[in-house]
Amino acid sequence: MKFKFFFILSLIFTFSGIAQNNSKEKNDIEKKNEIQVIARVQKDRILLRWAVNTSLAWKKLNTYGYLIERFTVTRDNKTLAKPERVVLAEAFKPEPVETWEKLIDENDNAAIIAQAIFGESFSVTGADNLESIVNLSEEAEQRFTFALYTADKDFEIAKKAGLGIEDKNVKQNEKYAYRISSNVPEKELSIVYGGVFVSLKEYEPLPKPMDLTAHFTDNSTMLSWNFKILAHVYGSYYVERSIDKINYKRITEKPYTSLSQENANNNRIFYVDSIANNTSYNYRIQGISPFGELGPYSDVVSGKGKALLKYVPHLTVKDFKDDSTVTLTWEFPEEGNNEISGFELNRSDYDDDKYTKVIKNIPAKDRSVTYNKLLATNYFTVTAIGKNGNSRTSFPMLVQPVDSIPPAKPIGLKATIDSLGVVKLSWTPNKEKDLLGYRIYKGNTAEEEFSQLTVSPHENNTFEDKVILKSLNSKVYYRIIAVDYRYNMSPFSETLIVKKPDIIPPASPVFTKYEIKDGAVFLEWANSQSEDVKSHQLYRKENNQEKWELIWNGTDKSEAYQDKKAKEGSTYRYAIYAKDESGLVSKPSPEVAFFVPNYTVKPAVKGFFAQANTTTKSIDLSWSYDETGVESFEIYKATNAEPLQLIQMVKPETRKLSDPTLTINTTYKYGIRALFKDGRMSKMDFYTVKF
Repeated sequence: MKFKFFFILSLIFTFSGIAQNNSKEKNDIEKKNEIQVIARVQKDRILLRWAVNTSLAWKKLNTYGYLIERFTVTRDNKTLAKPERVVLAEAFKPEPVETWEKLIDENDNAAIIAQAIFGESFSVTGADNLESIVNLSEEAEQRFTFALYTADKDFEIAKKAGLGIEDKNVKQNEKYAYRISSNVPEKELSIVYGGVFVSLKEYEPLPKPMDLTAHFTDNSTMLSWNFKILAHVYGSYYVERSIDKINYKRITEKPYTSLSQENANNNRIFYVDSIANNTSYNYRIQGISPFGELGPYSDVVSGKGKALLKYVPHLTVKDFKDDSTVTLTWEFPEEGNNEISGFELNRSDYDDDKYTKVIKNIPAKDRSVTYNKLLATNYFTVTAIGKNGNSRTSFPMLVQPVDSIPPAKPIGLKATIDSLGVVKLSWTPNKEKDLLGYRIYKGNTAEEEFSQLTVSPHENNTFEDKVILKSLNSKVYYRIIAVDYRYNMSPFSETLIVKKPDIIPPASPVFTKYEIKDGAVFLEWANSQSEDVKSHQLYRKENNQEKWELIWNGTDKSEAYQDKKAKEGSTYRYAIYAKDESGLVSKPSPEVAFFVPNYTVKPAVKGFFAQANTTTKSIDLSWSYDETGVESFEIYKATNAEPLQLIQMVKPETRKLSDPTLTINTTYKYGIRALFKDGRMSKMDFYTVKF
């Protein structure tokens, strides 16, 4: 028997489930022919559905059939050493054409698939957007496409068309691998087999459709729901409607799918239903799986359609009374007064949908209203409130009064600075609603005119700047002003002083005067001129000493020091440093060096004695002295008529001396002192004797 059907489809659809894998972007020659398999686990059986991805492979397999195998892989949670193979069908293919005859008149799905498989010709007449998706110029592709789509809606017909099977001989304690292979000879067409791994323990009830919404307008309802979330479960849906929330009726005779909309990239399905206004309607949807199963109903959405107002108010005039008061006037046809209960005035800071009602219950006959709480920037709309609950809102009007009041002076200015010179400023945000931003100013000294860092007002209450650390000034100064939308500027904030991280050591001090007096070293210098100097440190090095010795650490402004611990006969070197508040130390001053000569007087010669010797007619001198380093002794003599004169120098080991040059009845005064090799001398010791 031959079939020839022409179908007029009122339904626009998309390919769901397996059919979604078929794309018109590639032809059959470019594709790799393969069988794709899905499974649905029920409580006591496993349902299998499959399809190929090209129309050519589908046509060949309709002739040669499929080899369907089941492999028992695990039993009682243990993997079998060798899977147990069972052939479910050796050449599974569409049932003969004569078996379809009785179903054709009763089942549209059977008629479509029968025509696709066995019909002499296959043509479809449908809506324009259907034609944009299915290429009606390729009959083989049409047959293939409609067969797969129809099989997704009716599992019984899918089984009859060689695209599905039930396996009832399954057990709870086993898990199976199913393989669907091609019987088409390899030399005629290569088709890759498909498979699935599943068990009865994986049974899950079908999920409830989610995210159903309804938008009620004048005599219509727009339903929408997200089909992408459950695209792996449902390919199409039934839509049901009720007035009493008890008795629901399907308003989609055919399953409804995502091709009902022109934008195929949208995740949502849209469905528009015509309704009567002012009547409550309730909607729910039910998904259909690729195995023809009906899922649970979605949550119910409800609402009423309402007639739109014919007229829309239009704001026309704004009349300022003062800086905070304006009278707004709008147009609205007088014939619309009977359809509205009144007007409402709405205000927003921005031209968006976040408007707040500021004046309610404006009489329907009024066409103006006065508002006395203006801010710097105001957007107003007027809404006409319909008696049936509908409303129409005007386009917004911008209202900006003359603003001459500047923002408040910014406060709370503070900063941090790191070792790289990055300054992070922050301050307390101003509270003015018309605030445009801030201008940030910077100076290197407190006295100079500050320079502006920002080209345009800076919106945030934080700002980042970079300063040069290796510069002469150790501080940087900031202050800011606030600017509003009228470019009114606030007073300057308090000046913020930011101390830079100190990486520059202070300038070196310089010695200005130095001398040796009475064996002590007197030093004078000019202190470092750096502002942050905390102390000066004087160091000394004696003779060939390797390390410098700190002898003075002054935190005052002293510029002189007397080194009383210098030793006679030693050489000393001096250097002075400056140290700042950050602990940085200057380079040393130019060094000064001194030799401290021996200057102390040695003890007097002890036991110096003079005795007149009448026998030798001389005066005998004697003494004792234990000091070392004596080079010689000097002997002095004087009379009442003559001053003290050196009469003789004797060797250091000499302790006696006779003076024969005398005059009788004369009193003589003798003196003695020791001379040392280092140039020093002892104190003079005297003795007087009469001859």
